[in-house]
Amino acid sequence: MTGRRRLSSPRPYKLLTSVAAGALLVSGCGVLPGASGDSREPVTVMTWAPDTTGADAVNMAGMPAMARTYARWINEEGGLDGHELRVLTCNEQDTAAGASKCARRAADENVAAVVGSYSRYGRAFLAPLEAAGIPYIGGYGASADEFTSYLSYPVNGGQPALVAGNGEQLAAGCERVSLVRPDSLVGDSMPGLLDTSLSRSDRPASHDISAAEEATSYDAEAAEALDKAGDGCVTAVLGKGTETFFDSFRRLAPKGGEVRISSVLGSVGQSLVNRTGGPNSPFEGALVTGWYPESDDPRWNEMREVIRKYAFGDNRIDPSDTGVQTTWIAYTALKAVVEAMDRPDITAGGISVSLNRGTEVDTGGLTPVLRWRFQDMVGTAAYGRIVNGRVTFQVVRGGRITAEKKGFVDVTETLVNARPSG
Repeated sequence: MTGRRRLSSPRPYKLLTSVAAGALLVSGCGVLPGASGDSREPVTVMTWAPDTTGADAVNMAGMPAMARTYARWINEEGGLDGHELRVLTCNEQDTAAGASKCARRAADENVAAVVGSYSRYGRAFLAPLEAAGIPYIGGYGASADEFTSYLSYPVNGGQPALVAGNGEQLAAGCERVSLVRPDSLVGDSMPGLLDTSLSRSDRPASHDISAAEEATSYDAEAAEALDKAGDGCVTAVLGKGTETFFDSFRRLAPKGGEVRISSVLGSVGQSLVNRTGGPNSPFEGALVTGWYPESDDPRWNEMREVIRKYAFGDNRIDPSDTGVQTTWIAYTALKAVVEAMDRPDITAGGISVSLNRGTEVDTGGLTPVLRWRFQDMVGTAAYGRIVNGRVTFQVVRGGRITAEKKGFVDVTETLVNARPSG
């Protein structure tokens, strides 16, 4: 049970909003079509993400905003299999303390799941969720712990899949590759993933350059990357620092040079291309590896229509943002599991059991069909919970990130066989 009061009459109910500890409760308007009086309990879930303007912090405010928009839409459509969807949101503040606080609030509120959220601090939030038995569905993949926790149900392969895919994308046309990545534990895993993909095409290992994620200049790293790449390719995976790196790179690169640049979605996105000049952006021609189809693909049309009608002009929601897209897919997964359960009350334990037993999630082609049985998972120690090892190859062309290659590319073999760094 969610602990929420049942709807006891067919009278329209008002939009309920409560703000407490940075969280919002959102419910739809009017009686849910198809719901029979008080026969079905509401389903209460939480979505969290950092919403901060700090210079060194990540801001993913579009993800909770997308969750609230989804709730408005699905409740007007009749809810989740007749259940009213109630969404709590929490500002994770891009800190371990903030992530832990959001998770503890989720437990206190007895939510049925945490859905479509972002945090870099998996250890801080997964322990409270595991203690409360709350599943974590469709996290962004920013924390390695999301791919090992038994209560995590990822919808993408996270940064490991992107880096593995980036190596395969670069191998098609790059004789030599310089990799600029964070000087961190997460960054230390990147050369092995990239180089395993390069070696499958008989390319030499990349030249590995570690760098601070939040530096104000990368002149030294850019010079080294240029020198070692020759006429090959330079790929940078530095999160927010990627823009700063390529600014340094652009100043140092000779005009008319043959070096091609590359990155992964999340480090480079459509908003960055727009902000840096669109078709005149320094990212024009860059290779980009993503999880999902390009943002102009017709498979995103339903999400775009929901945003247009139910976001009420909320400019935090960018349909080309991978965070917003991940939240949409995560709620698609929640809808599938609630429908599969077909019960009057939806609990956290029931959701986990349903997912573990093989509930299938059809995302309309935005991902492969998702399923989280043991046999569906990659199963390595580092990435045990990954069930979707597919990526997409994209390129910046005419100021738009568009498909370089149609369809998905499966990098599961690379995830399994990646060589350890060092």
